[in-house]
Amino acid sequence: MASTAGEKLVGADRTLAVLAELATYSDGVSLEEITSAVGSPKPTVHRALSALRRAGFATQDGLGRYVLGDEFLRLAFAHHEGRPDHVRVAATLQSLAAHFGETVHYTVLDGVDVVYRSKVDPPRGAVRLTSVVGGRNPAHCTAVGKLLLSYRLADREAVAAWIGDRTLERRTDRTLTTVDELHDELELIRSRGYSVDDQENEPGVNCLALPAFLTSPTTPSGAISVSALAYRTPLATLVDDLDTFRRISR
Repeated sequence: MASTAGEKLVGADRTLAVLAELATYSDGVSLEEITSAVGSPKPTVHRALSALRRAGFATQDGLGRYVLGDEFLRLAFAHHEGRPDHVRVAATLQSLAAHFGETVHYTVLDGVDVVYRSKVDPPRGAVRLTSVVGGRNPAHCTAVGKLLLSYRLADREAVAAWIGDRTLERRTDRTLTTVDELHDELELIRSRGYSVDDQENEPGVNCLALPAFLTSPTTPSGAISVSALAYRTPLATLVDDLDTFRRISR
């Protein structure tokens, strides 16, 4: 969350930038490193860190490096565990991970991104995906994102408005990056009731997604997906087992 050119972080914005940057260093970070990352003077970054330490949101290890404090972690985990969607979908994710032997996610749409609310790794298998709870990916190139967009963007005009003047990131050579491509994909998703990511977000990883109606019978609260390494579980294998996916997800 470093400041952009010509933009000066001040006050609460600077403190939040320091907190966000601190969260990216699990092994701790020095004052000099975090000062460089946020692009603010060292004294002001030090004051921000002092405020975070007083709140229990930051602390220092034995080497003087700054790490997230226990109070911040307590609040974050308490908030996450208290989310009803996270609790209600847990058993379904466990069952899907056991059946497919692959990683399963519950994901929600947040603007132009998807956010991973829950993740269950397979009970066996040495190779696992690097996704994390709270992590984000662009909605346009993920199965879960496209599925949720299909409920929100009903026509080409809505797709164009959602994209606006942005340039959709091309994650792989299979990523859909134009209004027409995304519109056609959303139409296909609506017609068949499920969504796929055929190595569009990450080479070698494919995904199958279904909507999760946890709070409404007609509007999905999020999406459930099975994500697999393509060499181990091809996309066709996931789609062939769609009926089981649907049965477990009900």
